[in-house]
Amino acid sequence: MAEAAVDACEIARLPEEIVSATLARAGPREACRAAAVSPAFRAAADSDAVWACFLPRDLPPIADGELPAAPPLSKKELFLRLSNSPVLLPNRLVSLWLDRETGAKCYMLSARQLYIVWSDTPRYWTWIPLTDSRFSEGAQLLDVCWLEIRGKIQSKMLSENSTYAAYLVYKIDTEFYGLDSPVQEASVSIGETKLTRRVCLQDYDDEDREIPENYRPMRPFVRFMTRRRNRQVVTPGENAQLPHKRTDGWMELELGEFFNEGGEDGEVSVDLTETKGGNWKKGLIVQGVEIRVKKSG
Repeated sequence: MAEAAVDACEIARLPEEIVSATLARAGPREACRAAAVSPAFRAAADSDAVWACFLPRDLPPIADGELPAAPPLSKKELFLRLSNSPVLLPNRLVSLWLDRETGAKCYMLSARQLYIVWSDTPRYWTWIPLTDSRFSEGAQLLDVCWLEIRGKIQSKMLSENSTYAAYLVYKIDTEFYGLDSPVQEASVSIGETKLTRRVCLQDYDDEDREIPENYRPMRPFVRFMTRRRNRQVVTPGENAQLPHKRTDGWMELELGEFFNEGGEDGEVSVDLTETKGGNWKKGLIVQGVEIRVKKSG
């Protein structure tokens, strides 16, 4: 007991600048823990000097009304706000949040921000209001035999030296067909590097498959159940990436990953297509494409 008191006393003697510099190198989670366990660390751990190191230097402009106008947020409050839930960018077609562990920038491109073939033809696609999303509308597939969805983002909008993954975020309507076979092709490209994989929008075997914690639901704890129809399970030989169910009621399908080295004014392209089988498809509801930091393991 006496030794602990002596240690705490010695810690309290450290200059706040040294404590701040140490915590700034440790990361957001460690700074929060330090503030919780040691009163001697609290002032430094909550300081703007520490949390400014965790915020990206090049945050994009945020849409009006997304952050409180007054009083101004501290650096810690701003980080916690941006890492807790997405905020909209000025065109309200893209959302942004920060990865809680690294401070890396993550985005979702709304369906309106994507290029969806035939989306402006009411016979094939329709635009529906979304009540469980930050975006006002999504794209619902009525009937097509040519599925093509593409998204792009400038690499300079992303955090440097970070590995990202891209996900299609969607639901399947109660009436659907053609989403399980033939499987789809997904690709992610940055610069001269392009990776392609086989994916399947529909998965019957494991609806409760777990997903990483670092995505940020647009509307938390909204549940949605889909009815199974035209059941056709993807065979193991097809080796297709399958979707996961999120806690916000949406599905997500990983389309690929990439490393953003930074320093280049390039473009990241994300594609999902099925144009070879000629099978008609129905029932896909697209919220957008999410690009977030890929967690190891």
